[in-house]
Amino acid sequence: MLSMLTAFVGYVLPWGQISYWGATVITNMTSAVPVLGPSLVEWIWGNFSVRKPTINRFFSIHFLVPFIILIFILFHLAALHSTGSSAPVRLKEDTDKISFMPIFLLKDILFLMIVTAVSVIIVLNLPHLTTDHENIKEANPLIAPAHIKPEWYFLFAYTILRSIPSKLGGVVALAISLLVLFVVPTNPLTKNRKHSPFLKIKFWLLIQSFLILTFIGGCPVEPPFLIVGKLFSIMYFTTIL
Repeated sequence: MLSMLTAFVGYVLPWGQISYWGATVITNMTSAVPVLGPSLVEWIWGNFSVRKPTINRFFSIHFLVPFIILIFILFHLAALHSTGSSAPVRLKEDTDKISFMPIFLLKDILFLMIVTAVSVIIVLNLPHLTTDHENIKEANPLIAPAHIKPEWYFLFAYTILRSIPSKLGGVVALAISLLVLFVVPTNPLTKNRKHSPFLKIKFWLLIQSFLILTFIGGCPVEPPFLIVGKLFSIMYFTTIL
């Protein structure tokens, strides 16, 4: 969730059409809060619309949150070092487990090198590969794009948001779609039936629903995309719960 916050406040920093209207739409979701909603929106903006104070605040958040993520990583490493990691086959003795060094470390380093290489190639040679062409245009508060959509890594949550007609209901569903992921590690069914074929089916249904929700999020809000988005939003929640 911290990574998603960093990605969002970074995506709205370029003064482009999609970034501007994306910031307007997402921050407007707080207006669904009863009583305090409109005042909360203006407080986030620092103005009566998305303007320079908003961008300054988002830039500060975009700079600071990665340090918070780093602190969480250090806490995670400290906990992993003190308690050890779990094993999918429920091994209790450390002598039965495989050492992290050097095999897993080398695998992680190789994966990191591949991801870094692909990222560098995209940034240097294909900078507009995943960018909406509308975002190249300078932000214009008077003209909204025909189809406002977030970046691809937010599309699944955006589909869930727009699948519910009620504004407050959509915001609640969006929040639950993220918070519900905390249920997975603490679910007693997951703990006691790790090798159940039923859980494998649920896992692949969850992957399928995530991919289809991501695809639908990039499509216009019209039939049949709207109906498909609602159906797979329901599947997303049912496969987790």
